[in-house]
Amino acid sequence: MLSARSLFQEILDDDGSFQLFCSIAASGEAQGGWENARIAALVPESMRDLAPKITRHGADEDKHGRLFNALLKKRGLAPVDVPPDTDYTMLLERQGIGLAHEKLRRDEPLSEEDIVVYLSHSRVTEQRAAGQMDMLVKYFGDHPEIGRAITMICDDEDNHLAYCHEELLRLAAEGHGRTIQRVLRESALAEIKVYRDVSLAVMAHMGRLLHWPKAKSAALAAGIHAMYAYERFGGWHRMVSLRMPERRGALDGPVTEAPAF
Repeated sequence: MLSARSLFQEILDDDGSFQLFCSIAASGEAQGGWENARIAALVPESMRDLAPKITRHGADEDKHGRLFNALLKKRGLAPVDVPPDTDYTMLLERQGIGLAHEKLRRDEPLSEEDIVVYLSHSRVTEQRAAGQMDMLVKYFGDHPEIGRAITMICDDEDNHLAYCHEELLRLAAEGHGRTIQRVLRESALAEIKVYRDVSLAVMAHMGRLLHWPKAKSAALAAGIHAMYAYERFGGWHRMVSLRMPERRGALDGPVTEAPAF
């Protein structure tokens, strides 16, 4: 019987699939770290109070990338090139979601609307990340090889999501509410499509590495399409709601040190 737990266990047990999984995760986190560092450097003067939190967000993501690379090193593996069809961050950018890398490479201050766009986009993608890490911790939080790393990453992702909720609610109260709701909706609808496409691509690559039979690959693809249909029909609404989080000031402190491997 196919389940998220058995599927990931299979990926974890094989060096080739584990290598690809960690390489994709590390690359995505490194991209997120760079993006947040650039945004923090370009925050407009009127929002400079956000810069330390954005810096912390980026530093956390850099740490996550190091953790995934450390998991590879511990097993004696090196990172591999990430297939373009699994590059979640860049595929989102091509859909016009978030701040374009071209803009972030310039040494020009961002606008207040740019920061609203960044936080709204992050609220959507952090919802996905937090949900995925919750699932991994549920099944593998006590795993001797990956448990400590994924538990730390999960806690950080919860902090990132809480930070997005809190800051967006503050900005909505300051008059940015309509822009926030528009960008949240656009980001969510684009994200669920990109997530579907990336999930299909990742499963196709894993299937080749693990020599899955056609029936198994077809069943997984059908499940991914069914999840997209659910999210497109109405599940995406969970990604655009805003509520004051229990964790207030979640990114106010220093970065939590990564465990040694």
